[in-house]
Amino acid sequence: MRVDLFDFELPNERIALRPARPRDAARMLVVPAEGAFGDRTVMDLPDLLEPGDVLVFNDTRVIPAQLEGRRGEAKIGATLHKRIDLRRWQAFVRNAKRLRVGDVATFGGGVTAIAEERLEDGSFVLFFEGDEPVEVLLDRAGTMPLPPYIAGKRPTDEQDREDYQTMFAKEDGAVAAPTAALHFTDRLMAALAERGIKTETLTLHVGAGTFLPVKADDTEDHKMHAEFGRLEQDVCDRLNAARAAGNRVISVGTTSLRLLESATGEDKVIRPFAGDTDIFITPGYTFRAIDGLMTNFHLPKSTLFMLVSALMGRERMQDAYAHAIANEYRFYSYGDSSLLLP
Repeated sequence: MRVDLFDFELPNERIALRPARPRDAARMLVVPAEGAFGDRTVMDLPDLLEPGDVLVFNDTRVIPAQLEGRRGEAKIGATLHKRIDLRRWQAFVRNAKRLRVGDVATFGGGVTAIAEERLEDGSFVLFFEGDEPVEVLLDRAGTMPLPPYIAGKRPTDEQDREDYQTMFAKEDGAVAAPTAALHFTDRLMAALAERGIKTETLTLHVGAGTFLPVKADDTEDHKMHAEFGRLEQDVCDRLNAARAAGNRVISVGTTSLRLLESATGEDKVIRPFAGDTDIFITPGYTFRAIDGLMTNFHLPKSTLFMLVSALMGRERMQDAYAHAIANEYRFYSYGDSSLLLP
């Protein structure tokens, strides 16, 4: 399909630079398969679901993966994208023309990394020197990797270390937050439990590639970035049992959705998964694992807007986004939420 079919105009003032406070006070646009849209708040979620429905969260934890440093006299920046092993990370490098294979980059706190390899997409493999775990080095030298549409408008600060992390964050490895779950609080989780809504977790380490624009003119020509995910057998068993009993599986976020769909066969059985997924979901895709999606509002012509269009229909989502813009919803990572029920 033509990528420009997924374009829309977003006023600059609709981009949220800070999250709602409290988190569960964010607005939520309910998008059914047909009929009127519903203007609600995230705290209304328990009333919009049925007892026995299951919410699936991503428990990845965002690491401070944004690094500023030098190669000799030249300034460079690195955004870690994907772990390769204990000391190596794939990274997108700013001012990459000043970095060559074999060079040593020096970052804050005395952290150094060798540029071992340049990959086809222009990113580098960085080998972090020293004996300390890379996570310790990043805590010392790195900052939270806010999306460019936020970082371009204000500097990252200490508050972002808390704001850009979900309450489920446990497994280190993401360089972007699974932002749909940023809205959840202890208060909301208690209300969901009282309603009889079940919850499960999986792990998908979101990479910086999630922010890369689709440069191709046609979706067929876009190469999707790969991300590591893990889904355990016991979680699969409970999800399969819920669906067999007639209950719905609602993915909280496109990251959870992509892993669930990667782990599910044509027989609609969800199976354990451990490895990379580069699944690219566009209109025409047949969903196998999920019955709904809670997600924030996405960028024009992005792979994620294509995904929600695949779930609900492109024209339906264009209408939903037009409604959200007209009614002053807040967009993107720190913005408001939507509940898509096909």
